[in-house]
Amino acid sequence: MAQNESLVALNGTQISYIGHDCMDIPDFLGDTYGHFARRLDLSFNQLRSLAGLKMFTELEELVVDNNLLGNDLRFPRLPNLHTLTLNKNQLTDIEALLEHLADVTPSLEYLSLLGNEACPNQLVSLDKDEDDYQRYRYFVLHKLPQLKFLDTRKVTRKEVMEAQARGEFMKVVKPKSEAQTAIRKKEKSLCTAERRKYPPIEAGIEGQQLPYTPLPRGSRDARNHKGVFSKCRYVYYGKHSEGNRFIRNDQL
Repeated sequence: MAQNESLVALNGTQISYIGHDCMDIPDFLGDTYGHFARRLDLSFNQLRSLAGLKMFTELEELVVDNNLLGNDLRFPRLPNLHTLTLNKNQLTDIEALLEHLADVTPSLEYLSLLGNEACPNQLVSLDKDEDDYQRYRYFVLHKLPQLKFLDTRKVTRKEVMEAQARGEFMKVVKPKSEAQTAIRKKEKSLCTAERRKYPPIEAGIEGQQLPYTPLPRGSRDARNHKGVFSKCRYVYYGKHSEGNRFIRNDQL
């Protein structure tokens, strides 16, 4: 226990457990500090779950930047939590998360989601612009109207009014990635090439299947072949053939 506690930075009611590559919140943190901690910093770990927060009943500030938290993220009820930063995690769709936060963190006023794919700005994609980011803000404020700060900017009265009026329709839809689009196009072209190379086998006489042939449909069955005999207007003697250059005319 003493060895584990040596990894913790303690400053009054502020607890920091940073950069230890843990995938879950260690039990000793909640057992030792959960009953009095007001601020908890778990940045630069590999957290995939925050289930261990159930012991931190008095928590007011939570920092979990640079972890591996995804769309299935869930919190215990934290009635006093007013500040939450989830920067640089793996959040791609935040609608369910925002609805969950509205239920379990009623006092939340400061939220930051920068560096996640769900937060469309140039930190995650150069093709995003201010309009994309502003629509994201309207959607978040529609779900969490009590916020005073979102990411690095103070929430304005105009934003709150716009979020109430149109925020429901401002959800940022995740587009298909360029890689996925390229893969699908490649698969489609390969399928097309295969169809051209191996077209559907047609049924022959008596229901038997015939292999592909470039001959006209009526000539594809060898048993139904129709020959044509006729006279040709021109006669070839082979006198000017490249293959006959060493053969005399009287030998033809």
